[in-house]
Amino acid sequence: MANTDFAIRAQGLSKCYTLFDHPADRLKQMLMRGRRKYFREFWALHETDFELAKGQVMGLIGRNGAGKSTLLQLVCGTVTPTSGNLEVRGRVSALLELGAGFNPEFSGRENVYVSAAILGLSKAEIDQRYDEIVEFSGIVDFIDQPVKTYSSGMFVRLAFAVATSVDPDILIIDEALSVGDGEFARKSFDRIREMKEAGKTILFCSHSLYQVEAFCDQVLWLDQGQTMSFGDPQQVIQKYSAFLMAGSSTNLSVSEAYKSITEIPADDPLTIEKPNKAIGYATFTLIEVSLDGQVGKNLRGRPGENTLSILMRFESDPSLPSPHVGVTLDYGSLLAITSVITRSDHVTIERDAYGRGEVILEFPKLALRKGEYFVGVYLGCENALHIYDSLQVAATLIIEDPLPDPGLVNLPHSWNTYAGHSETKPDK
Repeated sequence: MANTDFAIRAQGLSKCYTLFDHPADRLKQMLMRGRRKYFREFWALHETDFELAKGQVMGLIGRNGAGKSTLLQLVCGTVTPTSGNLEVRGRVSALLELGAGFNPEFSGRENVYVSAAILGLSKAEIDQRYDEIVEFSGIVDFIDQPVKTYSSGMFVRLAFAVATSVDPDILIIDEALSVGDGEFARKSFDRIREMKEAGKTILFCSHSLYQVEAFCDQVLWLDQGQTMSFGDPQQVIQKYSAFLMAGSSTNLSVSEAYKSITEIPADDPLTIEKPNKAIGYATFTLIEVSLDGQVGKNLRGRPGENTLSILMRFESDPSLPSPHVGVTLDYGSLLAITSVITRSDHVTIERDAYGRGEVILEFPKLALRKGEYFVGVYLGCENALHIYDSLQVAATLIIEDPLPDPGLVNLPHSWNTYAGHSETKPDK
């Protein structure tokens, strides 16, 4: 029996665009009435199948140009499919191009009413929600000024507040959770999380694989319009991460390609000085990675012989809940060998009256085997979802092992040996 309790269902969903090399080719195509082709076909999406149940969150991942935006536009109804079927049940609100419908000559107040009306709210509903929208945006003092005078941060804050006030059945998010400053970015993710807890269906497109894995129930990976994988977030993200690293560079090794986009500056290998006194902020101020007390950016050790220590200091807004820190150990890719997070270990970080704190994490008798590993550090909110600050390569570990045995880690193990053969088990 077919499942009828779904919010979005796509079957063979495809979208093809016609591309003309020259403007005159459009006219030629009209005159030839199909007897000759003056265009090229570009399939932005091809034969995509998925089903999203009501109340679930589906992550959408893929490289730029993979077809993600096309799929979101199809679900929103702003474009129509070339072939296939798409069923969308419920009221849809989309966080795509925030503020795209704002009139720069209108005041913030006027744009709230116009934009909310476009999203489907009545005048009475807008009146009822207006104060909450403006308060959430944090621009009360400027709401009657023309939005052309707003900073980019003020603009997107107001647009986000309007877009999330509609109370939709289905919410579509396209990289919209990094808007504004630290305080507002945190508020925006909290609001999306509350909508998830309220049972809203969410389609979440993001390049933040950490947030996708932590936030979503299913993940769809697209590449060049094709479905590469769909299902469990951890499994799909592992496949996608391996794919990214395998094709990241033809001239660099995998580890070199990884470090080239994430490594800390060569002239500041040990510390990060980023003082920030803005409301709602949290930032690392010092990171030191050491092996047996030797601090450095490039460290060398041997399997099971060294203690890895990571010291992390941070500053934060003392009015916010204490943040959490996380550490990952990666082996030449975006796939972590292991990760540890204070929240998962039920560790509360103490701070002083100014919001400053310090954490030291130790891995005694580090069980890594031969290879090159990267230490990454992360500073997140109390839910360990919104990332305030991060450094994906705080240090590189070179583990040297004279033994040729394959593998990445030494797991605890034991051997039992017996002489000869017996049909019965030996006495214990």
